[in-house]
Amino acid sequence: MFERDSIDPSEAGAFAAFAHSRAGGGVRTLERDRTVVVPLRPGAAPTPAPAPEVVPPVVAEPELLPVLPALAPLLPGGGLRPGTAVSVTGDTGLLLALGAGAFTEKTGDTAWAAAVGLPELGLSAAAGYGYDLRRLLLADHPGPHWPDVVAALAGAVGLILLRPTGPVAPALAARLTAVLRRTRCALLVAGPWPGATQRLSIRTGRWFGLGDGHGQLAGRQVEAVAEGRGTATRPRTAHLWLPDATGAARPLAPAAEPTLTRPALEAV
Repeated sequence: MFERDSIDPSEAGAFAAFAHSRAGGGVRTLERDRTVVVPLRPGAAPTPAPAPEVVPPVVAEPELLPVLPALAPLLPGGGLRPGTAVSVTGDTGLLLALGAGAFTEKTGDTAWAAAVGLPELGLSAAAGYGYDLRRLLLADHPGPHWPDVVAALAGAVGLILLRPTGPVAPALAARLTAVLRRTRCALLVAGPWPGATQRLSIRTGRWFGLGDGHGQLAGRQVEAVAEGRGTATRPRTAHLWLPDATGAARPLAPAAEPTLTRPALEAV
């Protein structure tokens, strides 16, 4: 499945014929026949023409896939880089929230995402973070064929959430990363991933809403931390509600106090 692209023999023959005509088949190029004429003063020695300056081609950076504003401080540039893998350990809620930016107004109504190997994924929680469930593909139980599923989906969606069935060998991760680069698909992995550009986790967290034997979970405050490679080696942190009382992810003000209180007790 991960074989290199090949050139059709007919295309190779056409290319060879074109190259032959360019090299010696009667086609003259400016590079072969260029002559520089320099007027000389009497007694002056010829001055060689300066070599043309070689300007390296400008390679445009791929446009980042947006993330929710509450999570933007964790990532270089404030978004996910297409064609790369990000590892999220220990918290499915953080994984889910990190992919919700694919469904913002900036991406329009053409963005699609897929979740592979995540049967416990809460669709209500996904909708609360901002997912458009009409454009979310689910492959709950891919089994040992999950690499094939990921490779196939990478050409159809811009974002994949994945939980592998076991440890991922570096060689397999490298092959799938090559597929991601070719298709410009971003991969969010629940767990470690060899060669991940970023590693995110929850350092501390606290739930609100429960009393002494009563109440309902209404929100969670967390401190998320991100570590990466290259220019992103310095750890980044963000304090946020994940989720808040409405089910959304939003930044937490530094001096904010929780507004979620226990229900009043009633006499019986």
